[in-house]
Amino acid sequence: MRHSKANYHFNRDANSRKALFLNLSKSLIEKEQIKTTLERAKALRSVIEPLITRAKTDTVHNRRLIASELRGDAPAVKKLFAVLGPRYKDRAGGYTRVLKAGFRYGDAAAMGLIELVDRDVEAKKSAAKKAAEEKPAVVKKNEGKAPGAKVAHDVGGTVHASRGAKEVAVKRRATGK
Repeated sequence: MRHSKANYHFNRDANSRKALFLNLSKSLIEKEQIKTTLERAKALRSVIEPLITRAKTDTVHNRRLIASELRGDAPAVKKLFAVLGPRYKDRAGGYTRVLKAGFRYGDAAAMGLIELVDRDVEAKKSAAKKAAEEKPAVVKKNEGKAPGAKVAHDVGGTVHASRGAKEVAVKRRATGK
């Protein structure tokens, strides 16, 4: 019998589930909108909403509780108390919105967007811009050669060779041609 088994388990043990929701929470706080499976988005609501509710009152105790919940991620804690807490000061819950976003190619899992209500549209762009600045530059050698020629990419100081035709093969698999 399935009594008292109301939570999503996601075929993971408790520690893996906790780590999953920790990372999803940090991403949602940083970007204010993320795309994940619909079930994960629905389950994430119960994790993120209490954090925002606690961030509405800025005390040392609340900061420490949220920091322990987010495993000491300082930028996320700072954004919760500086931006999100004051933004939702007058709202009595319901800080997130879950939208259906089609189905994932490969396993046909239902996808969903989870976003903060009254979100800052620029937050996601600034997070992407910051990530682009932190990534190392990709250096292509043999730029003038044929698509099937080997291309070397500089990733973190090591050079990896890949085929330009790999992208074509992926497209063929996706379309079935």
